[in-house]
Amino acid sequence: MTPKERYLALLSGETPDFVPRIPILMQFAAEYIGSNYGAFARDHRVLVEANLRCAEDFGFDQVSCISDPYRETAGLGGDVRFRENATPECVAPPLPDLEKVGEVEIPDPDSSPRMRDRLDAIRLYRRQSVDHFSILGWVEGPAALAGDVHGLMDFLMDLIEEPDASEVLLDLCTETSIRFALAQIEAGADTIGIGDAICSQMSGETYQDLIWPRQKRLIEAIHNAGAAVRMHICGQTKHLWPGLSQLPIDILDCDHMIDMPAAREAFPDVILAGNHDPVADVLHGTPESIRTLTLQCRQAAGARFMVNAGCEIPSGTPPANLKALCEPLPCG
Repeated sequence: MTPKERYLALLSGETPDFVPRIPILMQFAAEYIGSNYGAFARDHRVLVEANLRCAEDFGFDQVSCISDPYRETAGLGGDVRFRENATPECVAPPLPDLEKVGEVEIPDPDSSPRMRDRLDAIRLYRRQSVDHFSILGWVEGPAALAGDVHGLMDFLMDLIEEPDASEVLLDLCTETSIRFALAQIEAGADTIGIGDAICSQMSGETYQDLIWPRQKRLIEAIHNAGAAVRMHICGQTKHLWPGLSQLPIDILDCDHMIDMPAAREAFPDVILAGNHDPVADVLHGTPESIRTLTLQCRQAAGARFMVNAGCEIPSGTPPANLKALCEPLPCG
């Protein structure tokens, strides 16, 4: 099987030759090819070269377009600055107040330089890998994008103090993510990741009332365009599971504090990915400890499982540790 065939087989309910590997790499990948995080986030050619090299050298089945959370934010007018060895920084959120949020236009992904750069990454993957790997596009979820464009603390406060305007903001963010997701699918992504980390810091009630319906709209738009959905919410999400388990997601990334047997019970039909601690288990672990933990994760999650750490593989991870994480693991 090719990596993409392996990935799509499990996605469709078949049994592949072994468990698909879908780790998230950013700074590690940039440094692996002798580059830096700033170049990785700024230039799709660096991102593609880094991910393809790592996929080939370490053996995993999906290459991604993830670099930072500010692609859509830049498209909406945010001032994003690049740093050589750190995540890009949005120094001026585009919507510091919500007075005119209803007048903001949804950006065109092909006209916004940073959004177009992600589309160009997908197109370059298609040209260079010739459909060999699964390609993961990425969008910010409604809550994450709202926090990015308005300012995180202001967004959380305004959910309480300015609920009507906050809902307009969330609708703007949802439609922006939908448009960006559809453009990535058209460019060649077979899966769209949705990053909505801030949801783990909300109450279950706030999530259910304000975020869940918009996530559902985004997911349905992605599915209607023919792509799969990978949900990524960092942190402890168990209080969100009553709603989250009702979303039609295909893959759920499980952070390291998630109990995998409990997640399997809550999400009986969803592919679970994870849940090594990226620092304690991957960066500071050993190949043998990583192999043992991966097998434990597989046993806890059952057949609907893909290999991943709880989040991004950290810079400085010993190559032997990443190699151990991605060693072929039988599905049976």
